[in-house]
Amino acid sequence: MDQRIRVLVAKPGLDGHDRGAKVIARALRDAGMEVIYTGLRQTPEMIVNAALQEDVQVIGLSILSGAHNSIVPRIMQLLREKQLTDVVVIVGGIIPDDDAEQLRQLGVAQVFQPGAALEGIVDFIRQAVPLTA
Repeated sequence: MDQRIRVLVAKPGLDGHDRGAKVIARALRDAGMEVIYTGLRQTPEMIVNAALQEDVQVIGLSILSGAHNSIVPRIMQLLREKQLTDVVVIVGGIIPDDDAEQLRQLGVAQVFQPGAALEGIVDFIRQAVPLTA
């Protein structure tokens, strides 16, 4: 049975810039992961429902709008409510260092800021989601 890591890539909020999310999605796909891209302007509820329906192991949020301090806590709350606490959440975008630390304290596994290497993101996900044979 082919076991691949399933990743939901989402663009929450009103941010309309999705080039980076598409680059990440392609890099993850090229690395052998199954990627579900939700598209632009997703609400936290839409993202968590998609994660539940698609049975993903990872949610990758791309946020450039500065709304990470309101969107991410809501997503983390919804994941707890839906008993999806085993889903690894990563965030990428323009996130100040202090905010990145706060997001990690909420349960975000990693925050990738501008300039993060694609290989580093792929490696982080592979380490965070070990597949069983």
